[in-house]
Amino acid sequence: METIRILAVDDEPFNLDLIEAAFAMNDNVRITNATDGFKALSLVMEHPFDVVLLDISMPRLDGLSVLQKIRAEPSLAHLPVLMVTANPEKKHEALEKGASDFIAKPYDIEELQLRALNYAKISRYQTRLSRYNEELEREVALRTQALQESLKLAKATEYEISIRLGRASEFRDLETGGHIKRMSHYSAHLGRLLELSDEECELILYAAPLHDIGKVGIPDRILLKPGRFEGNEFEIMKQHAVLGAKMLEEADQFPVLRAGRIIALEHHEKYDGTGYPTGKRGEEIHLYARIVAVADVFDALSSRRVYKEPMPLEQTLRLMREGAGSHFDPHIVTLFLDHLDDFMAIKERFPDSEKQHSILDLIEEIR
Repeated sequence: METIRILAVDDEPFNLDLIEAAFAMNDNVRITNATDGFKALSLVMEHPFDVVLLDISMPRLDGLSVLQKIRAEPSLAHLPVLMVTANPEKKHEALEKGASDFIAKPYDIEELQLRALNYAKISRYQTRLSRYNEELEREVALRTQALQESLKLAKATEYEISIRLGRASEFRDLETGGHIKRMSHYSAHLGRLLELSDEECELILYAAPLHDIGKVGIPDRILLKPGRFEGNEFEIMKQHAVLGAKMLEEADQFPVLRAGRIIALEHHEKYDGTGYPTGKRGEEIHLYARIVAVADVFDALSSRRVYKEPMPLEQTLRLMREGAGSHFDPHIVTLFLDHLDDFMAIKERFPDSEKQHSILDLIEEIR
């Protein structure tokens, strides 16, 4: 059986002897005595006790002052303190200051024993409960951290898959290596400038790479044509928006694919209604698609392709301004231009690879 530790505080040695005598037959009870308040505070701060029997009337530092100092220490907040006095007028004051209970002098030995032992048991239960709660909190913290790390990995994996699916269209369309990452980060930053939630900005970041996924269904003779499209060829090329949406449909339970479908279908719609595939206009076009349209065109104009050099920045910005209200949502273009330094920093962060790849390059590398 565990030893019960009792601190008895009284300036009268006779009273301390009575307390020790009361527990003399309990082999598992250990009494520690203190004859003044200062000694009691020193002991209670240095050693663990299950209960304190504290006399109220003592010279130098009385019991009520000792009680206040004990209760001021957070680690001793639940330590049972039984006030012992012959002065019943102090009872209410003692209880107000945090006393656990009150024992009147002269002692009823049996009452003293029962009250002290019962409070000692309560103290032990509270200590065990506190330790259990601490262990539970540590376990919850560890599991929460593991869950957060798993969630972070899942999101990183989701973005990587989205990037790699986007690259499928890059390989066929002779895009440059950094285009997908640049335009997805441009899009997410535009979301932040539009004061979208962090969750929506992250969703746009992950979904934007899917904007041209439908190009995998466009014949090479059209997709890889270096010159301008004939009328019927352009009609076939425009179908990549519909194809991309079909590839990503029936996946509403997956937010990234759902957002990717919207972007794939609508990112070639124009603000004045002259875009494709359905001729939506203004705010009929989903905000995600309006964002991606600005990001995609800026990067397409300002980046090198195998069939063209990058357009000078001044000319690119002029075309973006001219397209505000016709091709692009004017508010989004204004935000882009007003924060151009942010987007140029993203452009530098994700440069093109030295070698531009096509699907034929990839097949050759595999061989």
